Amino acid sequence: MNLHTLKPADGSTGKGKRVGRGQGSGRGGTSARGHKGAQSRSGYSRKKGFEGGQMPLQRRVPKFGFKNVNRVEYKSLNLDTLQSLIDTHKVDVIDTEVLYQHGLISKSDLVKILGRGELKSKVTVKVHAFSGTAVKAIEAAGGTAEKI
Repeated sequence: MNLHTLKPADGSTGKGKRVGRGQGSGRGGTSARGHKGAQSRSGYSRKKGFEGGQMPLQRRVPKFGFKNVNRVEYKSLNLDTLQSLIDTHKVDVIDTEVLYQHGLISKSDLVKILGRGELKSKVTVKVHAFSGTAVKAIEAAGGTAEKI
């Protein structure tokens, strides 16, 4: 297959409608727009969600819930992720810079360590937040958990 041999499938393309070109064409007069009304006028565009005058779905369905403007969004990492980082890169201090360098977080992420998995190595972890089980596991392995 070469670029110069590519062509559309048979019947997939066709000439566009030529409207407003006389009565003999079958699309003269009203140019296939029917008689009167907004849709027959030039410049008409239907509003998003318009349902022909029926109450639109987004107005029929009741509002609920809210967005908490004070919510703090953390990037969560588990102990098993930290252990794999220690095994592969032999680090003894884990902070946001190390996590960023190894592609586990973005530059501006707030990090929280969660307690899934097992930590076997003594390591110092310096991040924004910890779960209770994560702190216990880190300290049980002989390491320290420091909040930034």
